[in-house]
Amino acid sequence: MSDFAAESWNDRYRNNQDRWDLGCPAPPLINLLASSQALKAGKMAVLGCGKGQDAMLFSTAGFDVIGFDFARTAIEYAQATAQARALTTQFLQRNIFELETAFFQEFDYVLEHNCFCTIDPTLRSRYVEVVKNLLRPEGQLIALFLTRHRSDVPPFSIQPQAILELFAPDFDVILFKAAKDSIVSRRGKEHLGIFQVRAT
Repeated sequence: MSDFAAESWNDRYRNNQDRWDLGCPAPPLINLLASSQALKAGKMAVLGCGKGQDAMLFSTAGFDVIGFDFARTAIEYAQATAQARALTTQFLQRNIFELETAFFQEFDYVLEHNCFCTIDPTLRSRYVEVVKNLLRPEGQLIALFLTRHRSDVPPFSIQPQAILELFAPDFDVILFKAAKDSIVSRRGKEHLGIFQVRAT
C-alpha cells in the first residue's frame, strides 16, 4: 500500500478507468437493508469506499458513516456527492492499514465491498486484523466479497471457504451465502457475509 500504489489507483479514477464502480450502491447491500435481517443503525467504517455509493446508502438509512480510500480523486468525488445530497457521510483519504491507532474499536460495523479483492493476497490476514481492531466488541463486518477465478491481477481470486478460514479465528459467522441479486456481470461471483467479532 505504497504512495505509488495510491497514485496508480488515483489515476484510474481520474481517467475514468474505474470499471468496478457501479455508479450506484450494490443491489445485495440495498436488499440487505430492506430485508428481515436489516441492521440496527450504528457507526460504520467503509473500507476502500471509492466514490462512496455504498457509504451513502447506509448513511441515508441512519448510519453514522465514515468512508476511507487512499485515492484522492475518489474521495473528492464522494465528498462532493454527499454535500450535493445534503448527507452527513464523511470521507477521508487514508490507507486502511494505518487506521487502527486513530480509530481503535470505534465502529459498530465495517463495510467491505471490492476492497478485500484488490489488496495483495499476502495482506489478507493483516486485513482481518485491521477489521477486528476497528470494531467494537461484538461489532460486525458486513461484506460483499467478489469470488472469481482470475488471480494474476486485481481483483484477486479467493474461494468462499478460504474467506471463512481467514476470519474463523476471531469472528463468528452470522450470514454467509452466494448473492442471488448481483448485477449481471457479477452474478454467481459474489458472496454476502455478516461476521461478528467473537466475544472474549
